[in-house]
Amino acid sequence: MKKVYEETKIGNILLKNRLAMAPMTRSRAQVDGTPGELAAEYYGQRSSFGLIITEGTQPSDDGQGYLNTPGIYTQAHIDGLEKGNEPSS
Repeated sequence: MKKVYEETKIGNILLKNRLAMAPMTRSRAQVDGTPGELAAEYYGQRSSFGLIITEGTQPSDDGQGYLNTPGIYTQAHIDGLEKGNEPSS
């Protein structure tokens, strides 16, 4: 069990431990698929965990499988996804 907390490298990514959070559909986007503050807050709260494999995004309106899941086919979607990459103040 000690190895789980050791640094490891996957490709060119150095991870501080061997823990990973699996992708899950969070349903925290707005009705139109724009990721909102809840999504950024959710992933921000877990950012120190280890490797986080985030949920997928639908590439078109026709590709939405669940309500309130994020899209990536409008500028508003892209802007919403980028909020999660902003440094905390």
